[in-house]
Amino acid sequence: MDKSLSELYRRELYRALLQPQTPLSGAAAPPRPATLSGLMSTPPAPSVGSLWSLGMLANPPHPVGLLSALARSPEPPRANTLLGLSLFAPPSPAARLAAAPTSYPWPHKWIAVRPRFTEFHKNLALTPLQSADGMKKRAGVVSCLNNAYYGTSSETDNSFFVGSWAKNTATRPPRDVDVYFLLPPQVYNRFEQRLWNRQSALLQEVREQLATTYPDTDMSGDGQVVVVKFGTYCVEVVPAFMLTTPGRYWICNTSDGGSYKETAPWVEVNSLQAADLVNAGNLRPLIRMLKAWQAWCSVEIKSFHLELLATEFITQSPWHLKDFFYFDWIARDFFEFLCRRANGYVVVPGTHEVMALGDAWHSRAQSAHQRAVKACEYERDNLIEAAGDEWQKIFGLNVPRSV
Repeated sequence: MDKSLSELYRRELYRALLQPQTPLSGAAAPPRPATLSGLMSTPPAPSVGSLWSLGMLANPPHPVGLLSALARSPEPPRANTLLGLSLFAPPSPAARLAAAPTSYPWPHKWIAVRPRFTEFHKNLALTPLQSADGMKKRAGVVSCLNNAYYGTSSETDNSFFVGSWAKNTATRPPRDVDVYFLLPPQVYNRFEQRLWNRQSALLQEVREQLATTYPDTDMSGDGQVVVVKFGTYCVEVVPAFMLTTPGRYWICNTSDGGSYKETAPWVEVNSLQAADLVNAGNLRPLIRMLKAWQAWCSVEIKSFHLELLATEFITQSPWHLKDFFYFDWIARDFFEFLCRRANGYVVVPGTHEVMALGDAWHSRAQSAHQRAVKACEYERDNLIEAAGDEWQKIFGLNVPRSV
């Protein structure tokens, strides 16, 4: 039997017998495949002979005894072998002691993976204070713009979160808070009277309106947002005009003489939400971990591109319906997937804009993949600190070295 398949069978058995699965989404656990590989149709019920060959007929089954028997068996374990545990009455305490071996040749493996990645993901979540801080900063900026353009002091009207705050993929330490602010149609008509770069002039006006309250305000390098700088993190304001097509907006693009760019931010949010739901809630944790890698290793790739790549990857992953017990393999396989995408592209949901990925990040992805391969081997052999050292080289100190 192929070595990689043999490792998968054994890992699946450990998960099923020793570490009950807990779905990330909090929903009911996904149904088990008919076999452990999920590639075969439902096998027939075990015969008396097959049960006897595993030592299950003479004595009531014991999980550790079954584990040892399956480890000695040259054939991969089948799902009905595990289900066969329910065919017998629970053993008495005396029988349980008699059936349990004093030692067995197949020790538990991967014991640190689930607790390590569970803690890692917990460490990436914004704290309540950080969330409240971001909300407060957004409220102040929006109130300032509403006062300038609508004559009100509302902290929420004519605005909404976009980016990680809208998609629930924000991580700590806090990054930028991205906000769309919808300008009145008459502002668009006023700037259309200008003969030169209208979009640059519009962004400059928004910046000046904000500078009266927030002096440390600037325009972004890509000419699409106005950045309000705070001590903790920035608020990036995207001036936008609502189009007649529901959910579509024009935002400024100051490049090449200026133009308006159509966006569909709600399609992006809904696309990510749908992908997360059908993949057992594994997409958002993966995105947060990749953002940790991006920040820790100074990877020259946009967070938005990582989100789109992670969405594409998770739907193809054999482990997409598993839980944190498989996140070492998920991380390893993503970096291998990413390495193959150098100089490729991603397509934006809704607008179908094609965005080039470049290759400035490629060497970082190769290093991450090599370290993840090594970390997975250490995890399998329960070399907990050694695995933690490799994960920290990839993701930083939020991933625990020891659990």
